[in-house]
Amino acid sequence: MRNPKPKEWLAQDYSHDYIADYKPFNFVDGEGVRNSLYVSGCLFACEGCFNKAAQNFRYGKPFTAELEEQIMADLRNDYVQGLTLLGGEPFLNTNVCLRVVDRIRQEFGHSKDIWSWTGYTFDELLQDSEDKLELLSKIDILVDGRFEWSKRDFKLQFRGSSNQRIIDVQRSLAEKQVVIWEKCTDATQTYEQIKKQELI
Repeated sequence: MRNPKPKEWLAQDYSHDYIADYKPFNFVDGEGVRNSLYVSGCLFACEGCFNKAAQNFRYGKPFTAELEEQIMADLRNDYVQGLTLLGGEPFLNTNVCLRVVDRIRQEFGHSKDIWSWTGYTFDELLQDSEDKLELLSKIDILVDGRFEWSKRDFKLQFRGSSNQRIIDVQRSLAEKQVVIWEKCTDATQTYEQIKKQELI
């Protein structure tokens, strides 16, 4: 596992604006029904990484305007709660992520929430580059920290290891301290409602 110094890893030096995958209408990458964008490239090299192929910054295919439009169209469904950014490492692919996040805020305001996973800790992001801070400021929930094999616990909600935290970003920025997110929606109920509508 690698540990960067502030501003050591810059998206402009590494990202090729590739994505590893896009998965609409899933229930595993955060609260409720979500569309998930997996960007390519990560430098943390955590032991036991679940998506090792996506560590390569040229894995997958380039992000396109057509995919951006597909993401927005999928988000227009009332039953979709929001978008999740994963990887790879979203904060090393800020060009793609900010492009999508800005579009979501322009079209939906805060009626759709944005989650992100990252190998960075919240405190590391606060000390890093302007693009990382900008992305952080525009998301709602952050699952932070490296995956640590020695602390793995697959019973944890939305996390792989016990050092990782689910952070309410907007409250944390406002209160200038990490505020842990508290679950507020029953995803199982949402799933049953959608099944009844025969949408999936």
